[in-house]
Amino acid sequence: MANPFVHLELNTPDLAKAKAFYGELFGWQFQDMDMGPSGIYSTFKPDEGPGGGMTSMPGGMNGWLSYVGVKDINESTEKARALGATIIMGPHVVPDVGSLTILTDPTGCNIAMFQPK
Repeated sequence: MANPFVHLELNTPDLAKAKAFYGELFGWQFQDMDMGPSGIYSTFKPDEGPGGGMTSMPGGMNGWLSYVGVKDINESTEKARALGATIIMGPHVVPDVGSLTILTDPTGCNIAMFQPK
């Protein structure tokens, strides 16, 4: 099974500044979603390739995180753990969207997996 990159996500200390920068640089337009206590999540969808989102989550890892699509988030999470990954979060259900797991691979690099609803 080919596992495509399906979503890109930026956690930034300054959401407004990041939206202004990437909006001007790439022509992205954003749609804000109120995520309650988690704050605002701004989604974007370029003309080609995967879309993504931006947020400002204090204490989170600042930077871009790539999401790879999987058929079964629970099975993929356990397989990653068995192969030496450290699970940072998940499997976590995002209502009406799907489920995700964020992990650190055995080399210390972060990646995420996503199963759509």
